[in-house]
Amino acid sequence: MLISDETMMFKRSTEKPEVAETVKEVYEALEAKGYNPVDQLAGYLLSGDPTYITSYDNARTKLRRHERYELIEALVVSYLETKGIQK
Repeated sequence: MLISDETMMFKRSTEKPEVAETVKEVYEALEAKGYNPVDQLAGYLLSGDPTYITSYDNARTKLRRHERYELIEALVVSYLETKGIQK
């Protein structure tokens, strides 16, 4: 197995829909089906199990366009911005 000592650079694709828009759409789909969106999204983010997200209105497919770390990162940034901690 070959292991490199060099740091790898990671770049996100800019062709995906915005995380905020995706989360909003998934939230609305979960709510429409009678689920608690916060609980369902938290379950998905913690476990990676897509069955926490309804397939109604393609919510599961939409959410899986983003890596879980992207979703978590966007949520943390948004939270910190609302608290005035980050610009």
